[in-house]
Amino acid sequence: MADTTKDAPSGISRRRLIGTAGATGIALGAVGAGAGYATASSNSPDQQAALTSLGADEVMFHGKHQPGITTPMQARGHLVAFDLAAGAGRKEAAALLRRWSATAQRLMAGEPAGSDDTDVARDAGPSSLTVTFGFGHGFFSRTGLEKQRPAALDPLPDFFSDHLDKARSNGDLWVQIGADDSLVAFHALRALQKDARGAAKVRWQMNGFNRSPGATSHPMTARNLMGQVDGTNNPKPSESDFDRRIFVPGSGSPAWMANGSYAVVRRIRMLLDDWEKLATKAQEDVIGRKKSTGAPLSGGDETTDPDLEKTDANGDLVVPINAHARISRPDQNGGAAMLRRPFSFHDGFDADGVPDAGLLFVCWQADPLRGFVPVQRKLDRGDALSQFIRHEASGLFAVPGGAAKGGYVGQELLEG
Repeated sequence: MADTTKDAPSGISRRRLIGTAGATGIALGAVGAGAGYATASSNSPDQQAALTSLGADEVMFHGKHQPGITTPMQARGHLVAFDLAAGAGRKEAAALLRRWSATAQRLMAGEPAGSDDTDVARDAGPSSLTVTFGFGHGFFSRTGLEKQRPAALDPLPDFFSDHLDKARSNGDLWVQIGADDSLVAFHALRALQKDARGAAKVRWQMNGFNRSPGATSHPMTARNLMGQVDGTNNPKPSESDFDRRIFVPGSGSPAWMANGSYAVVRRIRMLLDDWEKLATKAQEDVIGRKKSTGAPLSGGDETTDPDLEKTDANGDLVVPINAHARISRPDQNGGAAMLRRPFSFHDGFDADGVPDAGLLFVCWQADPLRGFVPVQRKLDRGDALSQFIRHEASGLFAVPGGAAKGGYVGQELLEG
């Protein structure tokens, strides 16, 4: 294939082409299937235009932490778990993580997956693509690395609200894909699945979405399918104790988890028909916040700390005793905190026309036994929201720190 930076269509300069795609990591002059990955094929104004900021945004693969943890939430997500194939062990797992890391690096830079690229994302830029890898409890026995399995990866306890489908829970390996373009996200999913052939097979896969960046007049906290502002109390990277709460310290144990985190993944079905029968005031009492703004019922704006002791003219608590916002607060749970980074999902309707929809809940913490578990136990005992949701699948994964340049995710575990 011709070098498109050399044989540019009339009206598009070589500088314009490089500015359009090169700055976002797309190799216009690459040989093979990827050549001309984001070039224009005619002289129409739309095709000559540079990538918009949505497509041009790029997240780095290499770094202290893996991408997809503190990255702003993307519009599209795929969660997929794999089990190692029969006979596959540590050697095969290391080769797979090496392949996966190389593919993720290329795709996050807006480049083709490889020589057999499917061209699904040919015309797009990186679109804030992130790929994140984690290890499940069973991975360590399958690879003979039981002594390296973290205590924090012990199975989660049973919760009263659990109605778990084992076929859609856990897994040896976990991959989180996020992007602001659906085709870019699918392209990554397909490329990683192809990379896994012979070494691992898909155990389960879930698709999610969020509001697209730029869809609101100003940046704001996302809403879930119940229409509620969701994520107000998330820890902020600017907070002094953020890293301590979310990431394993560099001196932590085991050593291969340094700068990593633990992801709890839950498929939470929202019983939307029941929820939507409630009047707005009743919905707000369940959550403890105004539906319109996310502000606490005690007053202020979204970021105002709720006054949990405030009462109305009848002497009743303004924020009900069983309100979700009250029960889930860190200061009501011994300081337990987690970084929630979910996707919504809708997988059609059942035979009665009831929507199979809800939240692909993903939360991050340095230790799930001090983050997710105490909060969920308390929610299990008296959260008003519990009657409107159902936990249908669950997983816990150890997500190591980011890969060094020239290395791959999990290298210290698999080669240590």
